[in-house]
Amino acid sequence: MFAKAFRVKSNTVIKGSDRRRLRSDVSAAFPSLSAEDLNELIPNKEELNIVKIYAHKGDAVILYVLHKNPIFFHLEKRLFPSVYTLWRYPTMLPAFATWPPVLEKLTGGADLMLPGVVVAADGLPEVEQGDCCAVTLVMNRAPVAVGTAAVSSAEMRNSGMKGRGVNILHTYMDQLWAFGDKSHPPVMPVTNSPAQVEGEECEEEEQEVKDSSDPTPVETSCQNMQEMRLDEHEVLKEEEVVEDTNKEEDSRSPQEQMDELLLQCFLHALKTKVKKSQLPLLTSNFLRNHMVSCCPKGKYLEIKKSSYKKLSKFLQCMQKDHSLIQVKELSKGVESIVDVDWRNHVLCSFSIPEDFEPEKKSEEGSGASEVLYQHPEITPLYGVTARLEPLFQDAQKKKGTPLKATEVRNIITEYVKTNDLVHETNKNYVNIDPTLCDCLLEKSEYQEVERLKWDELFSRTLIRMQACHEVLFPGQPPLVKKGQMEPIDITVASRGSNKKVTIIKNLEAFGLDPAVVADTLQHQVQASCVLQDSPGAKNRVLVQIQGNQVQQVGKLLLDRYKIPRKYVQGLDKALKPGKKK
Repeated sequence: MFAKAFRVKSNTVIKGSDRRRLRSDVSAAFPSLSAEDLNELIPNKEELNIVKIYAHKGDAVILYVLHKNPIFFHLEKRLFPSVYTLWRYPTMLPAFATWPPVLEKLTGGADLMLPGVVVAADGLPEVEQGDCCAVTLVMNRAPVAVGTAAVSSAEMRNSGMKGRGVNILHTYMDQLWAFGDKSHPPVMPVTNSPAQVEGEECEEEEQEVKDSSDPTPVETSCQNMQEMRLDEHEVLKEEEVVEDTNKEEDSRSPQEQMDELLLQCFLHALKTKVKKSQLPLLTSNFLRNHMVSCCPKGKYLEIKKSSYKKLSKFLQCMQKDHSLIQVKELSKGVESIVDVDWRNHVLCSFSIPEDFEPEKKSEEGSGASEVLYQHPEITPLYGVTARLEPLFQDAQKKKGTPLKATEVRNIITEYVKTNDLVHETNKNYVNIDPTLCDCLLEKSEYQEVERLKWDELFSRTLIRMQACHEVLFPGQPPLVKKGQMEPIDITVASRGSNKKVTIIKNLEAFGLDPAVVADTLQHQVQASCVLQDSPGAKNRVLVQIQGNQVQQVGKLLLDRYKIPRKYVQGLDKALKPGKKK
């Protein structure tokens, strides 16, 4: 199950109701645990996290993590303890013993076979098929694996100890163990174990055949066992040395790493990017235009993966705990940074990381925010719909998969060639098979249309696909959104008695700071300019400037910011030559 690396989907702190439910489920699944054990294992006041993961085979698993160690995992509506939990409560599950060399096979993903089970003096533990059980090594009661019984104990005995014994789910040294603190099994001696009995027999036989040159088979077995144990301890020590050299990075959780990156970019942006003249500064623009540009190469700022989850929470922490900034809600629902304490000791002591590579500044533009701006790359995409899914089945593209137009064209071309649908005499046409008929033709065309031109085939396919688009900002992961990309909207409205104002909307979608755009336009046209909440759009601001300034706005967006003309709407409202504003 965890032999290979898994993918973390989410990591959240457990709610009080979920904590109580977990305690109840653990009590029901493992009745051997006392009330004290449950309180110790699932404490009320200590932080317990729920981590949702996908195993390498695609199985959805829920982990319960306490003190950075997974204590239980939930798979197919069943709870299983981790080895970290079993080391604290070794009698929690019935256990089967095996030899140390078998552990390496189990860690690699193999199941425990019955010939590898060492039967104790009191016989096999009593289990039914599907019961949760543990695996231990001889001479040590500390469990090293968790799984389910492949057959009942009675069937194991009846089969002569042949076949599969335990279906292994989790082992010591696998990826789930590596998700914790990577501690090693404690030593829990076993009294009257098979290995001890063999050891005593070995010693007796050694005395009896002292002068013999050839060792007995039992002697060899005992000696090999001792060597294997010594080798195992040496390997563990070597691993500990290797781990210690790299533990600084590996020991921190992804959440802690993201918190540190967030703080680093925040201090870097305040120290080098933000100027007093730019305040008040919208918090969303501070993140997009300043913090993101301070992110080291190869890393991405993802606030949802931090412990703060939201930018507002992080900034509140910086304000209350460190007194670095002052954040106020200047307009309803829109927060801005209104003051920065540049003399704060945290900010003064911060030094720019050595591995940081500053962006090359262009000669155009006077403001710092203008220099940093790079327009996003917008790529139209097409999502596979339920109707077209059979057509893309051979290419293994499921419903909702976004594709570029060239990818769609290649897949359709491959489908036509694979099914030999090109017209025999006229290669410009494609014969319609039942799949193409269902996907691309209307009901009225079923009996009439027998073939289509290549261009019509492609155009019909694209029309029937869901419109999507990908937005790629420099230094950020690409964002795929449904629908067409909304353009920047420029409109001219009347105010009062024949007074005109120019309104600019949706600048944020292209990474533009409305405050910077407003300031630039105000200096260019020497007219009053204000920011207002955009009606019907959450956390969006529109720019309103006096007079019909469509021509100047167009020049700014097209020439300086290099926004493609097709994403600027309303340029036709500019004043015609000879007309007054």
